[in-house]
Amino acid sequence: MPEMTMRTLAEIPAGSTVTVSHLDSHPDTCNRLREIGFCENAEIRCVSNKSSQLICEVCNTRVGLNYSTANAIIVLPVQG
Repeated sequence: MPEMTMRTLAEIPAGSTVTVSHLDSHPDTCNRLREIGFCENAEIRCVSNKSSQLICEVCNTRVGLNYSTANAIIVLPVQG
């Protein structure tokens, strides 16, 4: 993934680690995502990105998301 390229979480391949840049959805959805750990600057590891859902690890917990929700999470590659 190129340096500093913003993408949605749905576009991230399995095995990649990213940080949340911002959330782009209805305020209620954004609040719920923050409650489960998808806060700005949170580190997310994509565990699986299959045809119907994405499984990622946030705050040492695996979470399954549908693509509609994953498309609302804008991420950046981890700088390292």
